[in-house]
This record gives sequence, structure tokens and C-alpha cells, in this order.
Amino acid sequence: MKQKIDNKTILETALSLFSRYGYRKTTLEEIGAELGMTKGNLYIYVKDKRDLYVQTVSYALERWQQRVRDAIEEATGPRERLLVMCRKAVEYLSEDREFCEVLKMDPDIFPMFPASDPYEEINERSMAMIREILRDGIKKKEFRPVDLDKVASVIFSIYKMFIIRTYIKTDEQFLQELFEDTLDLVTRGLYTA
Repeated sequence: MKQKIDNKTILETALSLFSRYGYRKTTLEEIGAELGMTKGNLYIYVKDKRDLYVQTVSYALERWQQRVRDAIEEATGPRERLLVMCRKAVEYLSEDREFCEVLKMDPDIFPMFPASDPYEEINERSMAMIREILRDGIKKKEFRPVDLDKVASVIFSIYKMFIIRTYIKTDEQFLQELFEDTLDLVTRGLYTA
């Protein structure tokens, strides 16, 4: 009798296959075979392929989010934390090629105007990270007082646009320059003084 496989191994294996073949072409049989188990044994861990896909994307999003959170913790002050967060969040997919490929095949993971978002809880935690940096910056008088929810939503929407433009519809050099210009505009504004 085989030992039980940990959830992380299942999700990383599924991510690898979804990144190569996409959701439609990847089968539970293939994932099971990679794990050394049958499709039937895989049902011990997931309801169906869709459930496995959502769990896999959630795992990848949370891993991304944790990488950004770790980078922010090393930064000092609200301004630096905001800049680090923005850069690390956009740069991450250049390191996680598997998730980048999944995102290219399924850009609806980051819907710009979601009627429903299967990753809403994860995305809300990202927006909470933004709000916390803004709140700290306002408290320390480094940022002007703003509506935290609205500004966090705007920043998160800009971020999603850059992810889509950078990794799905790419022109890397142009987009890197556009990202830096946009980051400068958002953080420093148009006005002098």
C-alpha cells in the first residue's frame, strides 16, 4: 500500500502539467501517473479536475503573495515597502515560469472586471497588504490621506494590467519602461513640491 502523498507534491505536479498542456488537455490520469497513483486514488485528494485546478492556481497565487510579503518585510518605511511590493509583484512571474505559462493559457485568473472571482479571498489579502502599507504611510505622514479601499483597488487594478500586458501580451522592453514610468507617476504624482 502506497503512502499518502502530501498536498504540496500534488499541487506542484499538477502545476507542472497544467503549465505544459493547459487545463483542457491535462488529464487526471496524467497527473496521477506523474505522482505514481491512479486517477481513482487522486479522488481521495480532490473532487474533480476543476477542483484540482482551482487548488493549484490558489497554491501558486499564495506562493507568489508570500514571496511579495517576504520582500516587503525586508524593506524599511512605507515608501520603500510600496515600491518593493510593486516591483516584486510584477517581477515574480519571470521567476515562476510554470505559473506564468498557466496564466498565459488562462488570463481569466486575473479578470480586470470580475463578475465573480474564484480567487477573491487571495486577491483580497493582496489588497489588504496594499491598504496596510498605505495606512502606515498616512500615519507616518509620508502619504497624503486617501480612501484606502479605493486607492488599494486602483493600485491592484494597475498591477493586474501590468501582469496581463507583461506576461500575456508582451513587449518586454517597452513594458518595463512603462512600468517604471507608471510607478513613478503613481508614487510621486504629477505635481511638483
